[in-house]
Amino acid sequence: MSMTSVPSTITRFSMPPEVTKQNREVVLSEEIGRARMLTLNRPNHLNYISGKVAWMLGQYFEKYEKDDNAEFVILKGAGRTFSAGGDLKFLYHGRNTRDSCLDDVYRVYWLCYHIHTYKKPHIALVHGMSVGGGASLMVPMKFSVVTEKAFCSTPETSLGFHPDCGFSYMLSRLPGRLGEFLGLTGVTLKGKEIVAAGLATHFVPSQKLFQLEKRLLSINNGDEDAIRSVINEFSTNVHIDERSILNKLSIIDDCFSGESMEEIMDSFIREGRTQTLSQCLRREFRITVNTLRSILSDDFYEGIRAAIIDKDKSPKWNPSTLDKVYDEQLDLIFKPFEEHNLELQIPVHEDVCRWGGKYENSSYCLRSN
Repeated sequence: MSMTSVPSTITRFSMPPEVTKQNREVVLSEEIGRARMLTLNRPNHLNYISGKVAWMLGQYFEKYEKDDNAEFVILKGAGRTFSAGGDLKFLYHGRNTRDSCLDDVYRVYWLCYHIHTYKKPHIALVHGMSVGGGASLMVPMKFSVVTEKAFCSTPETSLGFHPDCGFSYMLSRLPGRLGEFLGLTGVTLKGKEIVAAGLATHFVPSQKLFQLEKRLLSINNGDEDAIRSVINEFSTNVHIDERSILNKLSIIDDCFSGESMEEIMDSFIREGRTQTLSQCLRREFRITVNTLRSILSDDFYEGIRAAIIDKDKSPKWNPSTLDKVYDEQLDLIFKPFEEHNLELQIPVHEDVCRWGGKYENSSYCLRSN
């Protein structure tokens, strides 16, 4: 996975789907006028975000932010999926080797920070699945466009995990208790619901998506108003179905405003409302690393086994009930690392060492060499 330069750029206007599938590069890059297009290119693998994918996206985003000829960036997925997030089978098979996936995890969190704080307009064109870590590539974009075939969720709790990749920051800023509801239940939102919930900015019918892409690529500057105007030409107003769960927000607020879920989710999502992006990402990184290291239990791996490996849908949680989870155990998951240089190295102040802190320069990497 070690690389030293940005992969060669593919300059073209459009690529037939069959060619895209045959190209083995996991991220495709196109330079078209002032636009820069990035395509997640693992359609046969649900466009999972591997360490290599995160590395390449980080390299391209850095390159384009520094390139005076690049005005804005578009991100999309090849095939019928935007991204299904992390490769859970890969994580599962590395469960018996300490920190086997640490470099991947570090790269993804580092990338998330830079997408949230990107200096140029960026646009996600989302058609199909946008789940977990995949959704973390969509939600923080300046413009995120979804179609009626798009669906989004943060299903981590059903796997014995936590909403990660910046979702403690993003969910905590949704209206009322909607963030708690989505984070705890993993409910799937579809199409217009994603926009209505505040997780995307525009809804565009799928038959217009290619036309929108074509028009965006013809823009010769990165003016946000110009980009917004183009997207508005193709977007439609959002009116959610009367059966949508979003029409029950008052009930959600009542049910998820109490403290009955113990204090783990209270501290994880609700405290995120008062914390910065850097604070949220650093805390999530600690929780993720400690969970992968099975500091408290093997629940995450058991969740993957039940959902994806054996598919019996019957996880055996340990502890089996919330009343058997004690504060001192939870403290182990949330506790900052004893050595500060083992924290996620992202800026506390946005403009300080903006593109520093990469995995290659981290203490984790230096120790493994």
